[in-house]
Amino acid sequence: MGGETVRLDGNTLVLPGGVGVRFIRTLRLPEQGTHPLPPGLGEFPVRRVADYADSVPEEWAKRGGVMLPMYLREAMWLSFSATEPAALQIGVGKVCAVSGKPWSDRLGRDPQNYVVLPKQPWLDGINSGQGTIRQFVAVPLGLGATVEGQVTGEETHGGIQLQNFALNDTELARWRRAEEERRRAAEAERVRAISYAPMPSPPPAFGAPAPGSAAPPGYGAPPSAPGLGGPPLPAPGSAAPGSSARLFGQRRPHAKAMGLGVGDTMRQEIFKDDRPLQAWSVQPSARLFVHLVTPPDWQRITGEAAPPSPVDRKAYTAAGLPWFDYFDSDATDLAPAEPLANVTPVGDWLGDDHEPWQNPTPGQVHHLGDKGKPVEDGEW
Repeated sequence: MGGETVRLDGNTLVLPGGVGVRFIRTLRLPEQGTHPLPPGLGEFPVRRVADYADSVPEEWAKRGGVMLPMYLREAMWLSFSATEPAALQIGVGKVCAVSGKPWSDRLGRDPQNYVVLPKQPWLDGINSGQGTIRQFVAVPLGLGATVEGQVTGEETHGGIQLQNFALNDTELARWRRAEEERRRAAEAERVRAISYAPMPSPPPAFGAPAPGSAAPPGYGAPPSAPGLGGPPLPAPGSAAPGSSARLFGQRRPHAKAMGLGVGDTMRQEIFKDDRPLQAWSVQPSARLFVHLVTPPDWQRITGEAAPPSPVDRKAYTAAGLPWFDYFDSDATDLAPAEPLANVTPVGDWLGDDHEPWQNPTPGQVHHLGDKGKPVEDGEW
């Protein structure tokens, strides 16, 4: 693996190359039908495992990384940002969420086993192809309900795995030159536009935002690239600075391991890479293990209460809050991942606990990524 530093900046993981990953709480959808994208309900709190080396199971300490709390059957989506192009692999129990293949230290193209940043702004679940995904939903290990259990027949890893690759040196230098030329051209166009523009009106009183400037919760515009603040994540197995030394023979606490199963289907594309595979570095820049923790274990380990369970789905829809569709007409969606085709939702394993579902009205679904209506030519 790559040896570069991964940092935790607030609740954002910052991987080398300015890649940011946030874990977003959301509504779990019913396991029938195909739905628009549910909104974000705030970030999951994320903590470094090494800061609690004496409170986590020994296996977690060896794997290192970070941890976050999830309720049984709670759903999440991953939000991405990047200052430079990157290829990001996402594993669920060391099964690739994009290809359905076993975790690999190499990028693959047939099938593609990564998402391309910043083109891919988020990922809500495993690849089911034809412009859809199956929602990420938390379940305990041992039932066979996780993606890992259904694809491999075993549940030994759980959690989420992340690994990113940068462009190779030649391609990165070429991209940076092109970006600099684009920036200069845009600046020249801006200066030219200002020179011919009428005098602007006075700014609104009290600094009120311009109409339309407010982003919808959770989805909106992809977040700006995070800074490089925050402490680096220690190497797996290392103790946090200042943590008390473990007494010889001290019994390690037990914690329930969790993984990700799936809910039902959402409309979301996973975009095909339009660069040749050779454009990317052979070695990853960094990788990270994300442990999923039950709320009782989270409070015992960290001393913090887990966030409250997400708001009731019926109440959310009845309040008229937004849902989202995202479409990029210039991108190509990946084909269905064959190993993931037969993964069944957690309701098939644990039973259905949904209240009657109230679909959002058409006006509640906001379309993101549209490039404007086409302009038709006529007779000249």
